[in-house]
Amino acid sequence: MSNDTDTDDAFPTESEIDSGSESGAETTVPSGEELGSDVDDEAIIEGQEDGLLGGLDIESTADIEIPDRLVDQVIGQDHARDVVMKAAKQRRHVMMIGTPGTGKSMLAKAMSQLLPKEDLQDVLVYHNPDDGNAPKVRTVPGGKGKQIIEAHKEEAQKRNQMRQFLMWIIIAIVLGYSLLIAGQVLLGILAAGVIYIAFKYSSRSTDAMIPNLLIDSSDTQTAPFKDATGAHAGALLGDVRHDPFQSGGMETPSHDRVESGAIHEANKGVLFLDEINTLDVRSQQKLMTAIQEGEFSITGQSERSSGAMVQTEPVPTDFVMVAAGNLDAMENMHPALRSRIKGYGYEVYMDDTIEDEPEMRRKYARFVAQEVDKDGRLPHFTRDAIEEMILEAQRRAGRKGHLSLKMRDLGGLVRVAGDIARAEEAEFTTREHVLQAKNRSRSIEQQLADTFIERRKDYEMTVAQGDVVGRINGLAVMGEDSGIVLPVMAEVTPSQGPGGVIATGQLKEMAEEAVQNVSAIIKKFSDENISEKDIHIQFVQTGQQGVDGDSASITVAAAVISALEDVPVDQNLAMTGSLSVRGDVLPVGGVTHKIEAAAKAGLERVIIPAANEQDVMIEDEYKDQIEVVPVSHISEVLEVALAGEGEKDGLVDRLKSITGQALDRQQVSQQGTGSPSPQ
Repeated sequence: MSNDTDTDDAFPTESEIDSGSESGAETTVPSGEELGSDVDDEAIIEGQEDGLLGGLDIESTADIEIPDRLVDQVIGQDHARDVVMKAAKQRRHVMMIGTPGTGKSMLAKAMSQLLPKEDLQDVLVYHNPDDGNAPKVRTVPGGKGKQIIEAHKEEAQKRNQMRQFLMWIIIAIVLGYSLLIAGQVLLGILAAGVIYIAFKYSSRSTDAMIPNLLIDSSDTQTAPFKDATGAHAGALLGDVRHDPFQSGGMETPSHDRVESGAIHEANKGVLFLDEINTLDVRSQQKLMTAIQEGEFSITGQSERSSGAMVQTEPVPTDFVMVAAGNLDAMENMHPALRSRIKGYGYEVYMDDTIEDEPEMRRKYARFVAQEVDKDGRLPHFTRDAIEEMILEAQRRAGRKGHLSLKMRDLGGLVRVAGDIARAEEAEFTTREHVLQAKNRSRSIEQQLADTFIERRKDYEMTVAQGDVVGRINGLAVMGEDSGIVLPVMAEVTPSQGPGGVIATGQLKEMAEEAVQNVSAIIKKFSDENISEKDIHIQFVQTGQQGVDGDSASITVAAAVISALEDVPVDQNLAMTGSLSVRGDVLPVGGVTHKIEAAAKAGLERVIIPAANEQDVMIEDEYKDQIEVVPVSHISEVLEVALAGEGEKDGLVDRLKSITGQALDRQQVSQQGTGSPSPQ
């Protein structure tokens, strides 16, 4: 790559270009203040910080001031924001890993505003008279590229005017000679046509001297931000357009067919790549080269690119890369590429929940205001509507004392509620609109789960009354926010050989391990000799998705023990919970959604792990419909679930004596620690 070196004698000199022009747009530098802004202290009512709005004295989102800088609008990701600030100041690469919708792309955009001041550059591609397939590259200060192009066009126009003037003089002489002297009219017209074509053909060489403005930063006010998520090789690395006319003087000059890639357009700025593991290996390798060398030549990236083997001189690629993805992104990412990011930058895990504190509640209120302002068409949210949004953030967190940081999903709820209010031509978006939006914005999984529940009612698949041996209503989660009732049945039969546990229902690895753990408990707690028996466990109508996770452990254990001991199970309840090999009930995820699914199915009670009791945040409409029973041990599960006082009491007493535990619920619940694992 050459910088301001002569490529041919047609280059305008710097003196031919206005030297007083701006040398490029410059970005603003943060003045050192802490990232993220607090809500205006003047809007806080002293002594009311414990309220849902954290003490904010507002009537609607119209009263909330929105920060100007994008980085100040990011909610909850304090560690990630701190890393982004450091990376921006030092021009380091960043990899963000975490749940979708937690602010990765927003932080990447904010980083382009935080980058230190740099002189932006324009990139010009010139025809190479020595080798037409190797165009030359020239970089100039931002904004001067257009001036150079205009100077070249003006020079080419002058040359073309002189050529045309000369051409018409020659044509006039030839026609005059053929008409007046030679008397050959037809021959004169033919000669004039040949001269015209020859001049037009030669003028193409003059047009080819005009360079191609590959990167134009004249209108850029901040460091460039380029989102290359899902880009194919040509869009990411640059390409050369296909030219159907490859010969005969009609072909387009190679430098005019060169197209920049995202890595070149992000020069002096930020290149954002979400789901980076979806890039093919060759693209990741070339991306490594661009990062390491700071420049990358443009060539054809596919068979549809260029008929000739065009390859330019290296084009600047001095960008900061922000890579993002889910946890699986690290598994399929090229190890060398990750090593370069880690060696020359930062790796950040994005939180999906944050502690519920007054300051965070105030920021969530501001988040609602930001979404309304960003959309530009939604009515402002009233105070009670904002409170309902914060309640929903608490509910979606799935943990007591936390708020969800899946801001994209919450933003979607804001827009649906605003759309409902707008359709009603309401002045403000109220709590009633938010409640309607929660119903309308149900996920596909939740809609399917509700449909399954209704269909099972029609076909009496969900048994909600009576006592049945070896059958229990289990609970599961579809997707992330939808619960469903999952009946589990157990049957014990004589074995033709060594006994074993046979489970059906598209079990996946975690569920299979849970069934094996349950078999250990059965062998310990049952008086029956199961070495000569087969234990059949069926997860009824699980569908093609199958069962993953161990949240059905207590359901399986209770169903099998019921079948072995021939003690019936009360069918008006459902249960969820993991189980240790010693019979302790462990916490699981999604308890709120599971409880609501049981209520929708018409069940009256639901058994959950005692450690999950603090995580329950069911909707008000379900609170009176269902009773939540927390348990800490399998014996407590059986005490609640089994019917028949005599048989049940004897079985439970036997289990307690075998374990040697007093099973004091409070003591056990104090021992339960750790966060629920998503099931």
